[in-house]
Amino acid sequence: MSTVFTKIIEGEIPGRFIYRDDDVAAFLTIEPVAYGHTLVVPVKEVDKWTDIEPELWAKLNRVAQDIGQAIIEVFGSERAGYLIAGFEVPHAHIHVFPADDMSGYDLSRAIPADQTDEKKMDEAAQKLTQALAAK
Repeated sequence: MSTVFTKIIEGEIPGRFIYRDDDVAAFLTIEPVAYGHTLVVPVKEVDKWTDIEPELWAKLNRVAQDIGQAIIEVFGSERAGYLIAGFEVPHAHIHVFPADDMSGYDLSRAIPADQTDEKKMDEAAQKLTQALAAK
């Protein structure tokens, strides 16, 4: 059975994509710790990040770093947070988010999906996509 991330990647479920190629997809999470919170995932389903081929792992991290730089630029955050958790969806993913302190590392503090501001989500996706395209 496909993961929810595979369904987003394949267009079965809508997603706000920031980046996409044959190996890596990045899209906004529906439960952000801050607007701009992006998930960087391999297109191929792999449950644990420790099972990802080294070349793909390197590529995922290059994309995550580019997105982190765009997040700092777009949102003016002090840093871009980076977190691997992975218990909620059995598809490896890197969380990248605006961070001015450690609060973003507590995913239980995320905005619930039914309480996110759709306009802010769309604006975040548009701004991040533009910042990445400008690189």
